[in-house]
Amino acid sequence: MIPREVYEQTLLQFLAPVRPYLDDPSVSEIMINGPGIVFIERRGKIEPTDARFETQEALMTALRNIAQFVGKHVDEFRPILEARLPDGSRVEAVLPPAAPDGPFVSIRRFFRETLTVQRLVDFGAMTPEAAEALRAFVVAKFNIIIAGGTGSGKTSMLNALSSFIPEDERVVVIEDSKEVQLQRSHVVQMEARPPDPKGRGAVGIRDLFKASLRMRPDRVVVGEIRGGEALDIVQAMTSGHGGCMATLHSTYPRDTLTRLETMSMMSDIDMPLLPMRIQIASGVNLICQVARLQDGSRKVTHITEVLGFDAESGQYRTQDIFVRKFHGVSEDGKVISEIHPTGILPTLMPQLVEHGVDLPAAVYHAAERRRLVGDDDGQ
Repeated sequence: MIPREVYEQTLLQFLAPVRPYLDDPSVSEIMINGPGIVFIERRGKIEPTDARFETQEALMTALRNIAQFVGKHVDEFRPILEARLPDGSRVEAVLPPAAPDGPFVSIRRFFRETLTVQRLVDFGAMTPEAAEALRAFVVAKFNIIIAGGTGSGKTSMLNALSSFIPEDERVVVIEDSKEVQLQRSHVVQMEARPPDPKGRGAVGIRDLFKASLRMRPDRVVVGEIRGGEALDIVQAMTSGHGGCMATLHSTYPRDTLTRLETMSMMSDIDMPLLPMRIQIASGVNLICQVARLQDGSRKVTHITEVLGFDAESGQYRTQDIFVRKFHGVSEDGKVISEIHPTGILPTLMPQLVEHGVDLPAAVYHAAERRRLVGDDDGQ
């Protein structure tokens, strides 16, 4: 048996052309477009590099070793690889024949230094007031979906928000590939696995989710909702499992709900559309929308409450508690923006009171200004 440390070092030797970027803390992603073209993402911007793999076979050998490291297999019949490196960095690769000019590989870096809420505030991703409001929503066990595009910082936000979960709660984390680093001591981590080359041994997100509900969780956190498991998660949210958190790919809060609806329809449970929509609107309490802006910075753009589903109009009803306003671009190319409370108070205020938390004073001040403006308009 080869010692794990030796195997890990051998594996990294196959990635020697990009090893400097794996060791560079400023690099967040490495993109290999075939053996001769490598790009990196640094501070939200994509840059070309001089890194090269000698041959296509050299790159293929690296990928086969990565697959072996996580107990998977790649070949012409299984040309897609989802894996991770020894440090936890996520690997997604598409090989020939699915990628004739490939292999194409994306390595999302894993950072040992977990981003805290304070760091996100310092970076300008949100204000102290927005952070305090999110703390209240997490403690009060709102079911929260963190939504955004690729590379927008969804997982980092999920990790940061987990610091608000009370220490005496048991948290079960379910993922396809281990990325979530919850800032809590009592955490049960579960990871899905694909079938072996003979089609045996598959364990899906849905299987893990159903098992997790029998393990006395105070909260269930799903790294990323991708398919039919969405309906199981929504049903858990509506059946007493408060404080669920998950990430989802979408651009705007309303898109988040329709995406969740579409994925719920992928389930093998035959549920009429209207009851499904009502369950989604009832289960999800809050959407924290994040985005990567034009200048590469990652920001919270909306903190939105879900009010329900209007059957007559066929629309989900939402209201923004915080929203980011944009004011153009500075001379050095930075997007000028700020997130502010809208002056709308959540309908779930009693749930905050029940858990002994409150919103920051700025939210109430904005609500008072909104009321005064409304009164003036009515005169």
